[in-house]
Amino acid sequence: MNMDRRFLIGGALCAAAMPLMPMHALAAQQDMAAFIAAMPKAEYHVHLEGTLEAEMKFALAERNGVKLPYADVAAMKRSYVFHDLPTFLKVYYEGMNVLLTERDFYDLCYAYLAKAHSQNVLYAEMFFDPQQHIDRGVPIAAVIGGITRARADAEAKLGIGSQLILCFMRDLTADNAMAALDAALPYKDKLVGVGLDSDEKDNPPTKFAAHFAKARAAGLKVTAHCDVNQKDTLEHLREALVDIAVDRIDHGGNILQSPELIGIAKTKDMAFTVCPSFSGKVVVDGQPVEVVRGMLDQGLKVSINSDDPAYMGSSYITEAMIEAQVRSRLTKAELVRISHNALDTAWLTPERKAGYLGKLAAFAKAQGVAV
Repeated sequence: MNMDRRFLIGGALCAAAMPLMPMHALAAQQDMAAFIAAMPKAEYHVHLEGTLEAEMKFALAERNGVKLPYADVAAMKRSYVFHDLPTFLKVYYEGMNVLLTERDFYDLCYAYLAKAHSQNVLYAEMFFDPQQHIDRGVPIAAVIGGITRARADAEAKLGIGSQLILCFMRDLTADNAMAALDAALPYKDKLVGVGLDSDEKDNPPTKFAAHFAKARAAGLKVTAHCDVNQKDTLEHLREALVDIAVDRIDHGGNILQSPELIGIAKTKDMAFTVCPSFSGKVVVDGQPVEVVRGMLDQGLKVSINSDDPAYMGSSYITEAMIEAQVRSRLTKAELVRISHNALDTAWLTPERKAGYLGKLAAFAKAQGVAV
């Protein structure tokens, strides 16, 4: 999206101007970036297909005999220009055409988990879009099988834990989504939850009420995208919170425009997975408000995530947190709270969750930051 590209360009300009900053300000900024990089983290709003870097896309295309409409990696990256959600999704879905075999999904997932591990991510819950693959003739067994092997290998070799969330593409039919869910349920032990993504316009959460109910009956958790500044955005938030009673909300920044919905979310102790590059600002009482700052100030349980980093200048979770820190003027204590929110809302056993939280607490103590 154009706005997102401006944020990335603005960050680059700030970096270029750093030598002109007063030395104390430069040192403070560098210290904060180092703190963020070293902090233990968790990530719950990352689309695996959105981590398909251009270099890997070219490699998989060559391996699978898929012809791409770009001369090279640089030309492909220049095509990543979006002005709204539908134009972003067009490029995003086009990129999936190189994913054809179990090996492809293994390589995709392992590459993300290796990158996340390098940024001190202890644990991730990752989205994937099975409908887009099934409709291209890719067996669901190959998709889930490749991802599951990569998860196991990444945990064994790198120590990073992960789980998998099946997303329904809300702009396709409800029948199409149900067919994908039915195809995936034999592999439910490889899943932790279901989600809802893609174009939100005229596709409310309640369109998928039966899907969420079936997933819950199978023992799966439920989350849903409530993208920022969409048509009927507050009504969709209300449906997600009240009618569907989701376990988590992805994005959800427009809740800041409704004191009633804020109250409901706080009563439910609802977690929000915010992505700075897409969440940005919302207008509250006529004034623009940074979503991360606004949610923190309202006492909402917010975490910071990367979303679709391969299409956003390869901005993974560390870069996303640095961006959010600058834009929302986050303190170290607030950053620790955000990471604590993420780890605390993991869909894990209490024992494993406690282990991750203990690592964050030890880091904060060593840094002299109160948890």
